[in-house]
Amino acid sequence: MRIGELARRAGVTVKAVRYYESLGLVVPDRRPNGYRDYGEHDVRLVREIKSLAALGIPVERTRPFLDCLAAGEAHADDCPAALAGYRDAIDELTRRIDALTARRAVLTAHLHAAAHRAGTSRPAREPEHNPDERARTGPGTEGEARMTTPMSADHPAGAGPARLTREELATLPPDLPVPEDDGAADHLPGLALPPAALPATDGSTVRTDDLGPGRTVLYFFPLIGTPETDLPEGWDTIPGARGCTPETCGFRDHHRELREAGAQRVFGLSVQGTAYLREVAERLRLPFAMVSDTALTLAHALRMPVFEAGGSTLYRRQTLIVRDGRIEHVFHPVFPPDAHAGQVLDWLRANPA
Repeated sequence: MRIGELARRAGVTVKAVRYYESLGLVVPDRRPNGYRDYGEHDVRLVREIKSLAALGIPVERTRPFLDCLAAGEAHADDCPAALAGYRDAIDELTRRIDALTARRAVLTAHLHAAAHRAGTSRPAREPEHNPDERARTGPGTEGEARMTTPMSADHPAGAGPARLTREELATLPPDLPVPEDDGAADHLPGLALPPAALPATDGSTVRTDDLGPGRTVLYFFPLIGTPETDLPEGWDTIPGARGCTPETCGFRDHHRELREAGAQRVFGLSVQGTAYLREVAERLRLPFAMVSDTALTLAHALRMPVFEAGGSTLYRRQTLIVRDGRIEHVFHPVFPPDAHAGQVLDWLRANPA
């Protein structure tokens, strides 16, 4: 076949085929008139080069895979040299990820420093001179200038201004809306936790399908705030949103009792990143690890209740009692959050394993 037909069948350009030839990856036969003559093997080679390039393996590093096919193997990665090619590509990706992670850390530090300057250097505003402005900025310290911080893997959502002090984060307003039971978690009891490897604040990896024998208390919360970051606009008006710090402090304070009542493990879990949650765990002196599920892996696998706030998808507040890998009991909705650890403790005591 001619080069145009080869390119069409392999889904590449003629220019790409000529480049592969220049590297010696594709070597066509020659007709008596000097024209190139390609066969079915060449089509397979070009398709393999294209597939490997889609995985991030440069064309120049595909030779071990093509040699594997030339040796008669059924697959291009059936040879040790091809496996080494995979490892080299993975190592390269790891180096790039590490470099990007370091760059993100530097940018985050600059963001925090800039946000702090912006939040402390501006003169305080008098709300009574502009009531509309007060309504827009939401609850918090009167006259405080606030900045919005977008949510990332290591930062909470921040679609609108609502920065609270440590004291405010640890207490609940008296008139929070009560979440209703809409049945969104009714299907969860009896389900097995899917396989997922999630990072924890103690440096470990929590495998949800291998939590260990006995009972595990896994409480899900939307996002936990800090004095340096903003909560989404209207956070206190969302039923079940406010109260992650009081809830977490409750599990901290009742941790020994929960263990004595049969909970072998306690974990808190949210979509926030490990670095962010690690600061929370250290500041609140938690005796248990916080787990990060930035991709909402469990929510997708189990169809768990979630909600939207600040342009992000967050877990609804809910707690799973997991026993030997299966969900034994579900608390949903959870209210009030500051009393929830006591509710879990009462259930464990009333339902001994």
